Amino acid sequence: MKLLPERMRRCLVLVGVLAVAACDRQEPAKPSARIASVPSVPSAQAPSAPLEDGARAGTSIHGLTLARLDGAEVALSAFAGKVLLVVNTASECGYTPQYEGLQALHTKYEGRGFAVLGFPSNDFGGQEPGGSTEIATFCRSRYGVTFPMFEKVKTTGTGRAELYAILAAAQGEPKWNFHKYLVDKRGMTVAAWASATKPESKEIADAIEAALTAR
Repeated sequence: MKLLPERMRRCLVLVGVLAVAACDRQEPAKPSARIASVPSVPSAQAPSAPLEDGARAGTSIHGLTLARLDGAEVALSAFAGKVLLVVNTASECGYTPQYEGLQALHTKYEGRGFAVLGFPSNDFGGQEPGGSTEIATFCRSRYGVTFPMFEKVKTTGTGRAELYAILAAAQGEPKWNFHKYLVDKRGMTVAAWASATKPESKEIADAIEAALTAR
């Protein structure tokens, strides 16, 4: 009678060992399931990734919407078919008197489908510290500016405006205030001039004439 309990105990021990072994064989399935799920995260985020500069180089600015100094939103597609000179401006710069030449260009060619677009920026030398109202008053009262002036933007480095990412990808980053980009009728950046090149220079006038006559 004593043998029966002993055999039962051995059977119970054997059953326990087999159960543990079975559990050990099933355990690796959990890590493999986690690994398989990892690739789905980047693939879901890919569509919202920012454009690389190489892609921006072939991008029209007409897809952007920006705010003017008065706060009104302007779709740059409104300028489709026009030639543009995009300039980062500043009120306290040695090149600030170029506002006069920019206004003269705008007045001269406006009737032929041309416009200067001004984008105040405080990136270089902290020379545009004012707010939108102050900048607008300065431009009108000091230089009689009538061409579109937009809200202050960041033109270089981390957090730069998408407009300037597109311009820089095509023709290089601005190095100082009053860097000038020529944009054709399709919204593509086709030329650029450094700050020291005056708006009334022959090279800028020739480039504007060529862009206006191009189909």
